[in-house]
Amino acid sequence: MSGTSLDGIDIAEITFTSTTLSVGESGWSYKIGKAETSPYPSEWVAILKEAIHFSQGRLQTLNKDYTRYLARVISEFTTRNTVKNLDAVCSHGHTILHQPENGLTLQIGNLPEIAELLQQTVVCDFRVQDVQLGGQGAPLVPIGDQLLFSEYDYCLNLGGFANCSFEENGKRIAYDICPVNIVLNFLAEKLNLPYDDQGKIARNATVDINLLDVLDTLQFYRQPPPKSLGLEWVKQFIFPVIEKANISAEDALATMTEHVATQLAAQFKEGSSVLVTGGGAYNTYLLERVKVHKNLHVKVPETQLVEFKEALVFGLLGVLRLRDAVNCLASVTGATHDHSSGVIFQN
Repeated sequence: MSGTSLDGIDIAEITFTSTTLSVGESGWSYKIGKAETSPYPSEWVAILKEAIHFSQGRLQTLNKDYTRYLARVISEFTTRNTVKNLDAVCSHGHTILHQPENGLTLQIGNLPEIAELLQQTVVCDFRVQDVQLGGQGAPLVPIGDQLLFSEYDYCLNLGGFANCSFEENGKRIAYDICPVNIVLNFLAEKLNLPYDDQGKIARNATVDINLLDVLDTLQFYRQPPPKSLGLEWVKQFIFPVIEKANISAEDALATMTEHVATQLAAQFKEGSSVLVTGGGAYNTYLLERVKVHKNLHVKVPETQLVEFKEALVFGLLGVLRLRDAVNCLASVTGATHDHSSGVIFQN
């Protein structure tokens, strides 16, 4: 799994066990084995940040280069950790373009040669089919929330973007809420820091009320789900208003953190339980601010699940695809029907 925060490629060895719940129904349990994040070298960070502006020809070249790079990183992981007897490698790739309203989503690293390079069955490219079926192609994690974490009222992921999922009237509902680390890290970098550690900078800075008001009234927040966000939206609607506010990076961090906290709290019912994963789960100040706005039972699990939940779920998506079982929910993405998404490449 590689996300918009560009901190690296998450790789995890997962063992899934299917358990029969009742006639015609099965549940899943999992065990995370070896797991690590392979940080991106600075040159790859620069390329992936700029790729949204690449021509078609440059994107094709990048896709080939990234597929080879991804295969090498995965191979090094399996060799270093003596991971053997794999059923499949299930890979998200890295999102470069996500414009579902234009019928377009592009995740690089999903070319057929990855199976040949790895000498493994590979399941990948999970989003394209959903967009072709009229869906948002995102979020895809909610099927994992439903099958693996049903004891929580809500599952909240705080990565480059925040997304949540929950059950409502027998259906799984999920959507992107707002940008998180894609903006917070950008602002921290202005202070020569990779991120705002535990939200300490935001905690000690001042919220700009005017900027907060502009952010909170963006049209996206009034749209009903299904809905999803991408870097393009952030570049159009978030970065320009922060720049126009002409405030310090510290105060921008405080304001954006408060904005995120406000948007998150608005999604949850009073007193509900919320499982929080993703890098933002370490932002203790952000979570404190969420609980100021709404009385919630917030659960930050063990480090391994915080950091590798998305990799875990994409593993499950791959297993479901290999079984031709539903792994993409129309109630979540807005596609015409539930389906089994992803491409299978045999080595």
